[in-house]
Amino acid sequence: MREALLVLHAGRESNRRTAVSVAARLAAAGIGLRVLSKEWDELSGDLPEQVRRVEPVSGVADGAEVVLALGGDGTMLRAAELARPSGVPLLGVNLGRVGFLAEADQESLDEVISAVVERSYRVEERMTVDALLRRDGEVLARTWALNEAVVEKMQQERVLEVVLEIDGRPVSSFGCDGVLCSTPTGSTAYAFSAGGPVVWPQVQALLIVPSNAHALFARPLVIPPDSEVAVEIDSHGQQAALICDGRRTFTVPPGARVEMTSGELPVRLARLRPQPFADRLVRKFNLPVHGWRGAPSRPRQPGADTEVF
Repeated sequence: MREALLVLHAGRESNRRTAVSVAARLAAAGIGLRVLSKEWDELSGDLPEQVRRVEPVSGVADGAEVVLALGGDGTMLRAAELARPSGVPLLGVNLGRVGFLAEADQESLDEVISAVVERSYRVEERMTVDALLRRDGEVLARTWALNEAVVEKMQQERVLEVVLEIDGRPVSSFGCDGVLCSTPTGSTAYAFSAGGPVVWPQVQALLIVPSNAHALFARPLVIPPDSEVAVEIDSHGQQAALICDGRRTFTVPPGARVEMTSGELPVRLARLRPQPFADRLVRKFNLPVHGWRGAPSRPRQPGADTEVF
């Protein structure tokens, strides 16, 4: 049987009703669903027979055609943890607020179901960040992020003293609240809030953004994807935290360093139609574009006439 993996934000009754409807419509098309155990407990009484319960472990998406994420960006990041090891495309439906990572909103649910049934979506790869936590040559942790890896202070009343290193050379030392290493995908998330630039997803680069740094030179940096970034913690200072996508947290002791590079495994996102990234920015951030007419001789981008501002 064809199968998809469902990841759901089950905290709202409306979301649960949407998930049951999706399961029923996919079952009618001969596609079964794997539902994570926690969500299963919320839905099991209303699900069709083609749905089966699974545990959220590595490999749970193996053999699935697609991972369906119903919720906001937090749900997408949780689903990415399961989709990435198996190389399965991730298709998100925003049931939250901004939902920048999601491909569709609830109003487009019919289109999402049709795309899954007909396998009519295309897949694009998004770069990730691999992070290595090391002290005195000993590896303390290995992890990764789709949006950003953040080295952040743990004590609000104190400043975190760090040295920023790129490609084996020191760039600057300063006190700060933290340092972010973001992907282009994450440039509209935490890095954006910290004052970093928006980077188009097609750009292969890493983005370094100091957070509330006490320094004259602590500007956001855009570096090549094959560069290596390290954040060293003052050996006489306080401990910090390494936080990836707001989901995976590790203690960084004084004297340790976090080394970050482009990830070996991308996250594969399913797309329903070509859509200029500028249109997504306008729609998600509700940007003012009233009065724009564009150059009359310029050909329209594919899919541009599908957006309504």
